[in-house]
Amino acid sequence: MSPVDPSRPLVHIASYNTNLQAERGLPQDLVDWLAPTLQVSNFLARERRAPDIVAVGFQELLPLHLGLSGLSKHAIENRNALILSQIETHAPNKERYTLIAKVVNVGVALLVYGRDDGIGRRACDVQTQWTGCGPLYMGNKGAVGVRFRVPSQSGGVGEVYTFVCAHLTAHAPKLANRIDDYNHIVGSLLFPPLPASESSAPTTMFSTSHLFFFGDLNFRLALPPTHAFAAREQLPALAQALATEDGRVALKEYDQLVVERDVKGTVFQGFREGEFWHFKCSYKYRLGKVDEYDPKRMPAWTDRVMYATHTDSPDAPQTSGVTNVLYTAIPSYTTSDHKPIVSLLLLPPPPPSAPTVPVLRLPDGYNPVPDPWARTKRYTGRTFDRLIGYCWWLLAMLGAGSALFGVGNVLLSIGVWRWWRAATPSGAAEQEVLLP
Repeated sequence: MSPVDPSRPLVHIASYNTNLQAERGLPQDLVDWLAPTLQVSNFLARERRAPDIVAVGFQELLPLHLGLSGLSKHAIENRNALILSQIETHAPNKERYTLIAKVVNVGVALLVYGRDDGIGRRACDVQTQWTGCGPLYMGNKGAVGVRFRVPSQSGGVGEVYTFVCAHLTAHAPKLANRIDDYNHIVGSLLFPPLPASESSAPTTMFSTSHLFFFGDLNFRLALPPTHAFAAREQLPALAQALATEDGRVALKEYDQLVVERDVKGTVFQGFREGEFWHFKCSYKYRLGKVDEYDPKRMPAWTDRVMYATHTDSPDAPQTSGVTNVLYTAIPSYTTSDHKPIVSLLLLPPPPPSAPTVPVLRLPDGYNPVPDPWARTKRYTGRTFDRLIGYCWWLLAMLGAGSALFGVGNVLLSIGVWRWWRAATPSGAAEQEVLLP
């Protein structure tokens, strides 16, 4: 095997829905999640090469009442310290990394790191963004993004990288909601104009050289009623079929994301994805179990990584200048009903120096534009996040960690207060009658 061009950036993407576990959602040793990518890059380049960029996304980062209240600082700082130490501990040549940016909205978080001897040192024009697509634009579902520019070695404008981590609406029948979530994210996750742009208007995530979209996207397997595995009592047989690659190849045709993206063209226009059917479904597992699906849900590949690069042609949607070196789930993590996923992507070499940033080419007829009401919608959602979050947090405090017990304590306190108010006036009146 000939050596890989060292000018091709190596990007490591990791995503995990931690099931509202906060600091308990990750073990202290992340070798199973991070080290496999380093081993694969080792055999690719015939040298011990570490990723140039590491992007780690989380969904359901912490308990919802804390996320809605904006009390995520401790959890995200804890994750940052742990991830950075693990990346550097397992780096093959003891490479050092810099945190380029981190961003969190409610339970969706994204941390992006770059190698100190390359992209981490050169990254500039760093921007972060967030948007909510829950009820009233709240952030229980939504996306966060990081964008930065890497100037060329010759001093040119270079390339722009954009990373988006998302959590879309759950449950199999709510496919239309997921499509709406995606379109809302496209219109409201906005960034400043690119360098040398003649316009001052905000730009969508597609105004970039490289785009990565990943997270718990919640697309499910939608088997037709006539399928042999469609009935609930056939879930054990379905799980058995999904345990083999031949079975997964046959069933991937019913993956909602494949159908909507590749057949109908309703979402993720211009994106590519690796062969996800090589690994078992990332959802839904019994807590504490390495390889046992929860019988309450049909298994699905809910957690995904997609990408696009400026060298890709919209006329060849099945080919890409990005080499998908690794795409898999990590079964050993058992504190969540999801399994974390990881992808290692080898990007095309940076282009020669140019006066403008190379950007993605989108399919004909697809021209996403910024939502003029994006800012209003985002802050409407954040206002409701805080109002509901603070009330929920207060009830949880009154209930020793349980909002339900908090409600009970409040109702009990109101009952006692009303009883006291009813009892006090009658006693006072009786004393007035007895006085001479």
